[in-house]
Amino acid sequence: MGEFDLIDRYFRRPARRAALGVGDDCALLNPTPGMQLAISSDLLLEGRHFLSTVDPHKLGHKALAVNLSDLAACGATPLAFTLALALPQADEAWLEGFSRGLFALADAHDCELIGGDTTRGPLAICITVFGEVPPGQALLRSGARPGDDLYVSGTLGDARLALEVFRGTRSVPQAVFNAARERMERPTPRIALGLALRGVATAAADISDGLAGDLGHILKASGTGACIDTSIAIQLIAARGHPALGTSSFEAEFWLECVLAGGDDYELVFTAPPDARRVVEAASAQAQTPVTRIGRIEAAPGLRLVDGAGQAVTRRFVSFDHFST
Repeated sequence: MGEFDLIDRYFRRPARRAALGVGDDCALLNPTPGMQLAISSDLLLEGRHFLSTVDPHKLGHKALAVNLSDLAACGATPLAFTLALALPQADEAWLEGFSRGLFALADAHDCELIGGDTTRGPLAICITVFGEVPPGQALLRSGARPGDDLYVSGTLGDARLALEVFRGTRSVPQAVFNAARERMERPTPRIALGLALRGVATAAADISDGLAGDLGHILKASGTGACIDTSIAIQLIAARGHPALGTSSFEAEFWLECVLAGGDDYELVFTAPPDARRVVEAASAQAQTPVTRIGRIEAAPGLRLVDGAGQAVTRRFVSFDHFST
């Protein structure tokens, strides 16, 4: 099977929103008149971003999900995406599973594949996604203000927990591991929440490298600091109800590490004024996505952590960085 046979069999679909899709040197995309385009790219490498043993169907889902998460953080509606794919070989069983997982999520968000490239090489997946947002309504990192509430969506730390089990550093009941692994391999992009937060949130980012680091981008762009209540933050891990939480084997510091610096969560961290709490609750209900208020934005730069009694937590949590990890 040659390169173009591979594209025709697994990735060519009739153009829907696009004026011209897969098959020419360029695709032609028609955004809604008066809307701004939101564009983001992510590159996934085998051994760096995913394990070689991952189910290709789940990998197809995740490859697009991490890009859609960026659109969610911007409050943008998905339109289309391109796919650049490097493959060691044209494995038909792998391609069938990968494309099926990819298109299942794409169809769920009415986001069509409009072009890309394939080549032989170490397994690598690069997706560029396109969305649209009304002018002036995009959620940015730069709008947080002192006094704003600080929120996160969903749960955090599951992917890190699954990774540590894979590494053999932790052991959990099979049901806990299965749930954590599912969140690691099939993250849910919070598109509906991002749309519901337009005009409500003052700043937002998606959590891909860890809450501490991704919140840090908001703080830097906004020229502010923040304080997080770790007694609330630690409850964000999905395994919080398991009896092992807080015992000598599963100390609270490990769970806090998962939540603050675990990464691969693809939830949203966002800020909003205190008088918008009911509106945030309504947005959460509308999007059917739970949100938790974990702290506040402060004028003094930097991220501060306190425990349930308000005492400072001195341990430093560092998020993932490709060039220092």
